[in-house]
Amino acid sequence: MVNNFSQAEAVELCYENVNGSCIKTPYSPGPRVILYAVLGLGAVLAVFGNLLVIVAILHFKQLHTPTNFLIASLACADFLVGATVMPFSTVRSVESCWYFGESYCKLHTCFDASFCFASLFHLCCISVDRYIAVTDPLTYPTKFTVSVSAICIVLSWFFSVTYSFSIFYTGANEEGIEELVVALTCVGGCQAPLNQNWVLLCFLLFFLPTVAMVFIYCKIFLVAKHQARKIESTGSQAHLSSESYKERVARRERKAAKTLGIAMAAFLVSWLPYIIDAVIDAYMNFITPPYVYEILVWCVYYNSAMNPLIYAFFYPWFRKAIKLIVSGRVLRSDSSTTNLFSGEADID
Repeated sequence: MVNNFSQAEAVELCYENVNGSCIKTPYSPGPRVILYAVLGLGAVLAVFGNLLVIVAILHFKQLHTPTNFLIASLACADFLVGATVMPFSTVRSVESCWYFGESYCKLHTCFDASFCFASLFHLCCISVDRYIAVTDPLTYPTKFTVSVSAICIVLSWFFSVTYSFSIFYTGANEEGIEELVVALTCVGGCQAPLNQNWVLLCFLLFFLPTVAMVFIYCKIFLVAKHQARKIESTGSQAHLSSESYKERVARRERKAAKTLGIAMAAFLVSWLPYIIDAVIDAYMNFITPPYVYEILVWCVYYNSAMNPLIYAFFYPWFRKAIKLIVSGRVLRSDSSTTNLFSGEADID
């Protein structure tokens, strides 16, 4: 993504009059504009798309459910990636220089890891929520309550922030690879290499929840398939029109599980190449070319912009909420009680 489109013969530095400055890779105006547009678009989508999700769920009382509170917190993590990480990474990727100071470089790295791991932990909690909802829809409201959802949210944020700041802000990630860090360090750079111990822990923190989510969603879809066959075997359309409350609830929960399963799959597709590359790099002396690394990083970042698009495509209630918010009708005093599900059957 950030391959050299046009490199000048003279070596350019990030800071021309500073000793130890990083080398700058200049680009011709055309590629610079394209890169800023593509990467900047990701940041804009992540910020405004997730902001719409947060406002919709918090404003409309009909959306105040345990699942939706988890989705709102997930959107908050993705929003923060778009607001505090992606704009600065855009400049770094295009200019090949870090212009925002050493202190914010550490914070930027901590924010990056914290919000991305928070997304992973939220998705793991959502998979458990969907499993209970699909397998036992009638007792689900008493098992996965708002209090349980709040505990999941707090723990997800606590572990992700604690892990990230304990590694990157303290400099623990550099232990044992001091010579490499010295070789990489220059004025205008912002690298955060991980030693083998921490990259292994990072891999496990990604791998174990991922395996758990894949297993849970496989179980969900097996149960959903069984339920669908059971409903089909009941016979006529007349019976379907008068189906039991349990069957209606089950169908609604399956639709929600399918949509959130797609969000989880998108997360894994975006993250898996980056995690695999990080492990390979740590054990093979960081052999990944810079442009490949940048592509993998931006695949991860762009995932933060994908979830609102998934919700907009699969959730009619979200599209209706967007219309109300964008049109300004959300400012009316009674807008919070709007029925977002009117005329729509079997929507979560």
